[in-house]
Amino acid sequence: MPANRMNRDEFHAKIAGYDADQLGKILWTLYWRGSAPMRERIEAQLDPEVHARQQRQKVEPPRATAVREEVREFVSLARSGAYLAGDRRVSPKERTRWRFTFRRLAADAQAALAGDDLDTAAAAVEMLVDLACETQGLVYFRSDDPMQAAGFVVSDAVAGLWRAVRDRHGFATFVDRAAPQLLRWETGHGWTLYGWGSVAEKETSLANVLEGMLQVPDHWRAFSVRYLQALDEAADRTPGTPRHRSSSAERDRAARARALADWHTLLLDRLVGSEDEELLDRLVGHPALAGPERTFLQAQLAHRRGDDESARKLVHDSLKGLPGHPGFHDLARRIGAPLPPRAQQARVARHL
Repeated sequence: MPANRMNRDEFHAKIAGYDADQLGKILWTLYWRGSAPMRERIEAQLDPEVHARQQRQKVEPPRATAVREEVREFVSLARSGAYLAGDRRVSPKERTRWRFTFRRLAADAQAALAGDDLDTAAAAVEMLVDLACETQGLVYFRSDDPMQAAGFVVSDAVAGLWRAVRDRHGFATFVDRAAPQLLRWETGHGWTLYGWGSVAEKETSLANVLEGMLQVPDHWRAFSVRYLQALDEAADRTPGTPRHRSSSAERDRAARARALADWHTLLLDRLVGSEDEELLDRLVGHPALAGPERTFLQAQLAHRRGDDESARKLVHDSLKGLPGHPGFHDLARRIGAPLPPRAQQARVARHL
């Protein structure tokens, strides 16, 4: 104990001659000029019930229903263009502060996952992730890079959502929900517009998130089966027949194959040579996928099965569509595939 610090008896002897007003002034000085912990301790003594309620609020997650409704309104306003201009529902000040609103709602939605109403909290997180994905192609806010401005790391939010669903509802429910979400949310380049900055540095692919969650062969089989079902559902939503699809639908299918390329490579790694390898035959020819990435997926499967003759032709065709793709060039080099003219030029120019 410090030499200049009174013990209990000495302290009470000192204040024995003070009246209530004098003691009140001393307490007020301590409260007003003291540190935050000091103020909290004094408040706890003055009103124990209020203090206990405040402490509970610090550890209890936000109410999921309230968070979901606030998120729903925010997303609706953003999609309507209210955060851009000309809408009285959003004040000029709020239009410039949208990133703080987004950040607060994202934090509340993710915190609410720990509460009793998981499904309602999950719906709030899903709406925000959907909005984040949409900002890559649509302008909702006055920002050069919305997710960088909001500090929203999509892969972290999705990882928290998936783990909460798995831990609370079980693996089967997690698979049923996560497989379609993977199809909807995965990108090949992250969720910021330019792929650089503090947020982009924290992002990882959703394929990488799943790799850490699917721990045994049965997990991979269950997820692969549900993923193929999700691809079937996506193909059913595409208008027209495989021979008469619009160019827009074809671009969508090619973009899907490109976004999910890392995930498809993981499936090759896990399923080739396993009892579930037949699932890969459905994957590489699936009508929900198209473009050079799907052709390259077929080339990889042929190569892993020892059919390099087919693999060389397929990777050659892939390079016609993406002549500068490093991964395509790497496989072409390893199996001795001939290069189309533009791919030859790209190899020389980029030292591939």
